[in-house]
Amino acid sequence: MPGYLRYVAPRTLPPILLLSALVATAFPGCGWLSKTSRTTPSAKPHTAAKPPAISVADNLFVEGMTALREGRHERALELFSAAWQEKPGHTGVALEFDGALLALEKNGDAAYAQGKWEDAGKRWMGTLRFITHPAANSGGYPFTRSGVRAKVDRLSEALTEKALTEYRRGEIPAAIADWKTILSYDPAHEEAARSLRTASKQLETLKRMPPGK
Repeated sequence: MPGYLRYVAPRTLPPILLLSALVATAFPGCGWLSKTSRTTPSAKPHTAAKPPAISVADNLFVEGMTALREGRHERALELFSAAWQEKPGHTGVALEFDGALLALEKNGDAAYAQGKWEDAGKRWMGTLRFITHPAANSGGYPFTRSGVRAKVDRLSEALTEKALTEYRRGEIPAAIADWKTILSYDPAHEEAARSLRTASKQLETLKRMPPGK
């Protein structure tokens, strides 16, 4: 058609390109919004490896070492024994048991020398309690089970004699205190238990008596 402009119909853009063009026009500088086909999946969060769990036996051993450093030797031996029960032959217990037992017996001797009868009796009885433990090397100690037992018996005999002397003098509260000391480290001591009952009843009778009687 000469002399006239030919009308050329615009080419239709594919839908995805048309949408991209519209977005880029409406939001200049935000071309990243049109890059829907380039979205990368989010990276998975890094999970730290869990530390290996500490066994019950090892936990008990660590608690025992803490008690040992604090000078609580009998408590340390109790915890070492519990660790050994959980894991017989526990290496740490095998290394530390003898030292704790030696310290306990030695502290009993020191308490006796200082006149602390109850402490001495408790520490010697604790020594007797653990000297036969499978982790104990009893043949390597400077004391024997019978020797420690003899120390306990001599202490109990001395306290019993002291209590009887006080009782005969009418010093009943002092005698009661001595019998209670024996029972504090040796609850199965029958003579002390029997004497304590008798003296306690007599003391109650005296308290009920009118003044001057």
